[in-house]
Amino acid sequence: MKKLLLLFIVLISSNIQAQEVKTLTYFQNDTLKLDLDLYLPKKKAGEKIPLIMFAFGGGFSGGERTSEKDFGKFMAQNGYAVASISYSLYMKGKDFGCKGTLTEKIKAIQIGVSDMWQATSFLIENADKYNLDTSKIFISGISAGAEIGFHASFWDYKLMNLYKSNLPENFKYKGFIGGSGAIQDINLITKDKAIPMLLAHGSNDDTVPYSAGSHRSCPTNASGWLILFGSYAVYNQMKDLHKDIELITFCGGGHEFSGYLFHEGQQYVLDFVNDVLKGKKFESHVIVPSKNGKSSGKYLFCE
Repeated sequence: MKKLLLLFIVLISSNIQAQEVKTLTYFQNDTLKLDLDLYLPKKKAGEKIPLIMFAFGGGFSGGERTSEKDFGKFMAQNGYAVASISYSLYMKGKDFGCKGTLTEKIKAIQIGVSDMWQATSFLIENADKYNLDTSKIFISGISAGAEIGFHASFWDYKLMNLYKSNLPENFKYKGFIGGSGAIQDINLITKDKAIPMLLAHGSNDDTVPYSAGSHRSCPTNASGWLILFGSYAVYNQMKDLHKDIELITFCGGGHEFSGYLFHEGQQYVLDFVNDVLKGKKFESHVIVPSKNGKSSGKYLFCE
């Protein structure tokens, strides 16, 4: 019995060792150094690895790239590389709420997006070293990180990038996975630019709007008023465009569900990226009833 237990431990250990985590500096100048953690699966001869870029949440003022280690390890165990990036926390010590400044909010997003583009281009440039498939790069994030993901996917790269232009011409992410994120302009998502998406959001989120609404539920006369289009608005836009979209709605839920896909819902992510790479078509809305009886009168499907 002891020998069998010892063999089991050895097998488990060898499987864990097959997953590599490399910390790499993807951007550095005189004042700033940005790193990423690259979770790599066991190498297979002649097989390139799909990659998922990830940005953590924290209102552009806090958070850290090491917060989703379990997600990185889970995806690596299933054959995907994950790059969890650090990015510039421009709002640190500033007000990202209703008393903040609109231009500062937009600048925070733009800097974070530019950092994500830098990280993506760094890994494209070093793809051979890490056996990465540059035609299969997904992007993902939680809350502020999901806002980075949305805008990195749909903003005009040449217009909005703050650093040197170094992504390949006409580069496009393979798909987007977002937890409680939003985009500033729904019209950026066009038939030509649309990419497959997996989104999760609470219907009563008062931090990042579930549909169209103001960030942090700010009144229109607030200096930090910013209109955003959340997951449900994006879902309807993608449906109208007949593009691949899956939305998970937590009825009555707030911003606490922003990390669901990267914690309890990791299998949803794995199924999504597998389906995208297999070329499957899909459109679905998974409705999770409220556990505490709290619903939203705005949405009949939550009643």
